[in-house]
Parts: sequence; C-alpha cells; structure tokens
Amino acid sequence: MAKKASRPNQEGIFNNSLHSLGRMWREIARLSGRNGSNKDSRPNALQTQIEACLAEQGGEVSARARAAQLAQSYLDFSAKERLVFLQILARNFGVENAKFNEAFNLLKHASGEEELEANQRTLRRALEPSRVALLRKFSTLQSGPQFLVELRNELLELKKAHPELRFLERDLKNLLIAWFDIGFLDLRSINWDAPASLLEKLGAYEAVHRVRSWHDLKNRLDADRRCYAFFHPSMPNEPLIFVEVALVNGLASQIQVLLDVKAPVLDPGEADTAIFYSISNTQPGLAGIKFGNFLIKQVVDRLRREQPNLKQFSTLSPIPGFMGWLKQSLKENELDFKGAEQKKLKAVIGKIPTLGILSEQLSSIKWAKDEPLAEALQTVLKRFAAIYLLKAKGRDSAHALDPVAHFHLSNGASIQQLNWMADTSGKGLRESCGLMINYHYRLDRIERHHEKYSGSGKITVSSTVSGLLK
Repeated sequence: MAKKASRPNQEGIFNNSLHSLGRMWREIARLSGRNGSNKDSRPNALQTQIEACLAEQGGEVSARARAAQLAQSYLDFSAKERLVFLQILARNFGVENAKFNEAFNLLKHASGEEELEANQRTLRRALEPSRVALLRKFSTLQSGPQFLVELRNELLELKKAHPELRFLERDLKNLLIAWFDIGFLDLRSINWDAPASLLEKLGAYEAVHRVRSWHDLKNRLDADRRCYAFFHPSMPNEPLIFVEVALVNGLASQIQVLLDVKAPVLDPGEADTAIFYSISNTQPGLAGIKFGNFLIKQVVDRLRREQPNLKQFSTLSPIPGFMGWLKQSLKENELDFKGAEQKKLKAVIGKIPTLGILSEQLSSIKWAKDEPLAEALQTVLKRFAAIYLLKAKGRDSAHALDPVAHFHLSNGASIQQLNWMADTSGKGLRESCGLMINYHYRLDRIERHHEKYSGSGKITVSSTVSGLLK
C-alpha cells in the first residue's frame, strides 16, 4: 500500500454498499419472476406499491420479492422522490383506527383470564403502525438491516425540515434498538492483517484523530496498539463502533506523542497502562443506540486477560465543548481572574488583563506559538477547564455539559488528570485550547461511580483536578 495514499471517503463507502444492495435485490426480484425496480414515483403508485408489499398474498418467496422490489425502487429514486415515499409511509400507514377501536372494545368487554389475555394481544397488534410491518419486511432481506440503518440516517436529516417524519423515525429507531441489542454484537480485534476494505473503513470512520495516511493507520495497529470493534451478524463487514488503544507506561498526556509514527514500538509485555485515545461511532443511522459503554467494559476485560501486566486503564480524551462554553462565559462576564493569574498575564502583555482581552487573545490559535503568553495562560485556562468539566451542566441541570465527559462519567469513569498542550493540532487548539483529559477506569469502582453520577450527578474527580478550582 502506498505510504501517502489519500484518506478514504466515508460517503463513498456508503454509496458503494447501497449500490451492492441494489444489485442484490434486483436479482431477488428477477428470480421471482418480477421485473425489478418500479420507478413510478407518483404518490398513487407509491401508495399502491406499499399496500401490495404489506398484503398477505402468496408465499414467503413472493413476499420477499415484493419487499426487494420496493426497497430497490427507493434506492433508484431521487432525493425528492424519496421524501415523497417517506411522507406517504409516515402519513398513510400509521395505526389503523378501525382496528384499534374494535380491539379496544373487545378488551373492554372481555370476560375470563384467557379472553382478557387474547384481547390484550389483539390490542397490542392494533396499536402497531402498519409501516412497522413494512420495515420488518425490509429487515428480512439480505443486508436489509444495513439498508434500514442508512434509511434512518436519511430520516434524521429530513425530519429537521419535515417534522411529520419524526414518528416514522422513532418507529425505526425502536426496531433498530431491538435488532442491535448488545447481546447480538460480536467484539473483534482488528490488526494490520485485516482485509484492506476493513482497514479503509477504519480510516474513513475515524472521528476523533484523523487518519492521514496508510502509514499513520499502520502505526495505530502496531504491536503496542490495539483496535477493537463491535460487529452485527447482518453487517459482518461494517464496524458499528471501534476503539483505539495504546499500550504505554504511565498516563499518556500528549496525543501527538502517542500518534508519532517515528516513536519506537514498546514491547506490550512491558506496558503497565492501556490508553483509550479514540472511540468512533461509524453508523449515523444508529445514533442514540448506545454501544460505547459496553465496548469499553468488554475491551477492558479482554485486555486484562490478554495482557495481565496492565495495571491501569485510562483515556486521553478531548474536551470538545470547552472553547464554545468559554467564549460565551467570557462574553457574559461569568468568569474572573485570580490575582496571581492576572499578575502573570500583565507581565507578558504589558497591561492589566480583562475578560475581553482574554477573549481577544483566544480568537485565533496564534497564542499557542507564543511561549511566554501560553505559559502565562496555562493556570487560568486549566482552572476554567476544571470549572467547565465539574460545574457546567447540561439541559437536565444534573449531568456534565461536555458530551465526552458525560459519556465517560456515565460509564463509571473518574476524572484523573488535566493535560496542558496535550493536543496542539489546529482542531485541538480551536476546540479546547489544546487541553485533554485522562478519564480513569477503576474496575472495582466502575459501578459505584456510575450509580453516583447517573443518580445524583456526582462526579468522581482526583484532588489534582478538583484543586484547580481553589
């Protein structure tokens, strides 16, 4: 593989996958004696085609062919035609009122335990929108769940401008939650010997620290690195979420050092710490379906068994919401300087610093290259970051505002160490002033920390970080 190959394109991977599904479903329709995709996208024709697919006519082969034909029609439609299809499905294929009223009346007049149970089942079926039956038919096709994952991705975007689609999206989400239950997922280790197509997807899906070349990717899969992913049986070649791990000595405090392709490879048997430095969800259509907490816990358990020399498990995580919060807080005068901080800054900039001056200094990332200025800013920015992590709350007023902090704290981690100039990339400086944080996973305390945070919002934090507030 070329050392400087370009980064794979995620959208291209999706398009290729859907194109393959289209070929597959055309063949199903052809073998059943049907003519493949029906490209008539007029509302009446679409209504008829959906009704035909839902009709309980013919055997299983015939029903499968109708579902394949309808799914293929959808893939062949333009964006405007897809919207019409989804609007018809959302508006015209909900709960059937006549069936609901009949079932409800039967339940009201039920007598005896058996009749009551039977009528309850009838009512449950009547309460299910008919479109759910169609979605289930799609799921029975080969790679049908993959099609539905991408369909939900489209719905998540479309419902912003077309709120009438929100109930269809919710129905699909509930089905996906059941189909992608953690019990059905397979945890796999990925290394450099994996198929090139899978390695390409890792590069395309990496969401935290961009993979810049094949050489970069190979470094992340070296002997002192680990990569684990969840897969679903219906999507065996599509990782749903993956985590990248570095085996090191002590807490890692700088991501550029961790990702340095020229750094010597450490003997895994000599490492004492596993650093989780990137977790990436790969399927936007599975947003809101939680895999990450299970992934980390399973990986920790697996690493303990495979590398008994490992003594601690931590992350090196970004603080993506810090700069946005900081700028708003400075604008609204919600923060202040301590005397020593103000004195140190005054010695560098030649005048008494104000919140406005601080905001101006942080308006670009040039400050990070000015060593005296950066050194003078270190204390105040670390303190503000501690305030953000420990005090700033989300919409529920109980849990951390920062999404990465909320994720790890919900999983039972504690805040261990705040690292200065830990990510000096443009993205790291723009999002978090270069700060990163170690979330620590103590296996014997994960459940205790999870209960405290989930129940009352209590954050477990080291004295080093909490001391920054004083």
